[in-house]
Amino acid sequence: MAAGLFDSAREASDAAPEDRYRAIAGAAIAAAVAAALSPVAFIDFGWAAVPLLAIVLGILALRTIALRPDELIGRRLAVGAIAVAAVTLVAGLGSVSIRYARELPDGYERIHYGLLQPLDGDPADAIPDSARAIDGRSVLLKGYMYPGKQQHGITQFLLVRDQGDCCFGGNPKITDRVLVRLSDPANPKGIDFSPRLTKIAGTFVVRPTMSPGLDGGVLYHLENAFVR
Repeated sequence: MAAGLFDSAREASDAAPEDRYRAIAGAAIAAAVAAALSPVAFIDFGWAAVPLLAIVLGILALRTIALRPDELIGRRLAVGAIAVAAVTLVAGLGSVSIRYARELPDGYERIHYGLLQPLDGDPADAIPDSARAIDGRSVLLKGYMYPGKQQHGITQFLLVRDQGDCCFGGNPKITDRVLVRLSDPANPKGIDFSPRLTKIAGTFVVRPTMSPGLDGGVLYHLENAFVR
């Protein structure tokens, strides 16, 4: 019998489900991409969000495929993405945790710029009790080098709160700047300017110092400092 016009369509509809075309679930593809990017978790704690996203997308893909098995495939891709992301997440957090613990010298404590800010309603240059409480103590502070004319052999510089202060011009708030004086055996000739996050350990000193050369002066200092 001659083949009818719609025979091919009928044959396709009668084909076994496993022989029909099924698309790869979009969530599985997205999970694989996120898993491929998950090694960024070794950079810092915040980047752990990438492998976590891969795991969530992978689980979502498995659920979607289970609900629509006649339309979607990609289970192996999703499972692989979840496995890679999970291993990377654990390894990355472990590596960052070890590095975080090692960066703090014995006898030092971590501080942050939030401790240096005036209370609401106080003058912009008011020194809060939280800053006075750490006066004279050995601390570790993270910030960004404020760019100056000197790029090499730097032994004194302003450490500011964020990249907006250091890299995009303007004059950082007086409570967002700390004058660093290096006394670092590992860098006796000073250091080079870097736009990256810089970790400085030293003795924290509250000493208002007004100087035109410091764009209005500073309230806080890190003395006998060294780079971590």
